[in-house]
Amino acid sequence: MDTIQSMRMFVRVVEAGTFTAVAHENDTTTAQISRAVSSLEKQLQATLLRRSTRHLSLTEAGARYYERVKAILADVDLAHAEARSMVTTLSGHLRVHSSPGLAQRFVTASLLAYQADHPDVTVELGVEQDVPNLVEDGYDVSLICASQLADSGYVARILGTTHSVLVASPAYLSAHGEPGEPADLANHTLLRFASPIGPANEWHLENANGAMTVPVNASPFQVNTPDALAHALRMGTGIGALAVYSVFDDLRSGALVRVLPQYRLRPFNVYAIYAPGRYPHAKVRTLIEHLRTTIQEGLTQMQRELDALTDTQDQASPKIAALPATPAPLLRAVARVASA
Repeated sequence: MDTIQSMRMFVRVVEAGTFTAVAHENDTTTAQISRAVSSLEKQLQATLLRRSTRHLSLTEAGARYYERVKAILADVDLAHAEARSMVTTLSGHLRVHSSPGLAQRFVTASLLAYQADHPDVTVELGVEQDVPNLVEDGYDVSLICASQLADSGYVARILGTTHSVLVASPAYLSAHGEPGEPADLANHTLLRFASPIGPANEWHLENANGAMTVPVNASPFQVNTPDALAHALRMGTGIGALAVYSVFDDLRSGALVRVLPQYRLRPFNVYAIYAPGRYPHAKVRTLIEHLRTTIQEGLTQMQRELDALTDTQDQASPKIAALPATPAPLLRAVARVASA
């Protein structure tokens, strides 16, 4: 096995965490992968990996060698790619991950438009709330929403900025009163949404006069997908916070209305993240640029329509006096299930 190939094996062992996984990838034996790494160590006269029966870890020399070798291999790959026109030719397969609400509102349509413009590129979309491991799960790009990103080592590009709003069904507000100010939320049933956008146990509200935090502790119901929360809200279960793009159709149809429309939750970003590399393929670069354009345009247009809807709601619906919330039978049932 030549030195370049041994370097590749070493890098993949570090990324995969086991010799066995790399052996499966290359249709070879664990012993051969181990020998490739040992050959490098012999050439360098340095230990790169600490081995045990259950665990592999980099030595200090191994960590430095890993970073340098990744750059070297990127240059080698670029040379091969240029010879084959891979860097400049839009072809191949793209695996894209998206969070559910984003996929439903923007990403699916955007990916279909991209694929129609580039028929030599095939696109696969995976939709799930949690952020995948891009390398292990084989995704080229992940599209997520978050107020801030954890330090993952991925490259991140901001595609747009939006926010969440408080919503409830007209039936719930008719039965329990409409809050006039954030303090009135203490008398209402507040539903929690576990997501990367913000903590489930508090809402950070903002308006022109400043910001405040509303606790959401005594909640009888919590979900981790926007569709499930929107469904619970349409049933008249309480008040919840959802991203504008997740709740926009319900606001437009009147199934849900804004609560405290003079407030919005803290803005968050829409990110495209991908594994680091000095020379991402043309299909990845062009896809991210396409998504940035379409998502920004979509968010801007949606905000205009949301402002118009909110104005219409304020003009058409006189405020309902805020009353202490008396749980309906459905709310009592939800509370019993949540406490069971």
